[in-house]
Amino acid sequence: MTRKRIALVAHDARKGDLIAWIGAHLRFLAGHAFWATGTTGTLVRKAHPDLDVTPLKSGPLGGDQQIGAMIAESRIDMLVFFVDPMTAQPHDVDVKALTRLATLYNIPMACNEATADMLVASPLFSNGYTPRPADFHSYERRAV
Repeated sequence: MTRKRIALVAHDARKGDLIAWIGAHLRFLAGHAFWATGTTGTLVRKAHPDLDVTPLKSGPLGGDQQIGAMIAESRIDMLVFFVDPMTAQPHDVDVKALTRLATLYNIPMACNEATADMLVASPLFSNGYTPRPADFHSYERRAV
């Protein structure tokens, strides 16, 4: 099994759902490395102390951007972001930037439990799958 580097983010109303989801999938998630926005990471570590979880800053204080930078630097393999679609987020631009970077850099991203279930249950999750790297050559040459 290839050790995955997984980012965890959850809006306040979904933090409990993310913690429960992790608990239900510990057999798939054990042995992987996790980075999480502040409060989410602290709660995940408390609920699942055997997981390797590194909390970053809280989302509104820059944690979303820290994870985004890690994605851009190819230091994250997968993003699990339990979004609350019913509540306006004061840092919505950061949330959009994070999901944009996950899309841009072609990493698997789950924004709800059903998609997260499918990602970890896929044989690709444990068989060393590497997504096709994003190719920005034509974009980078546009001004030349």
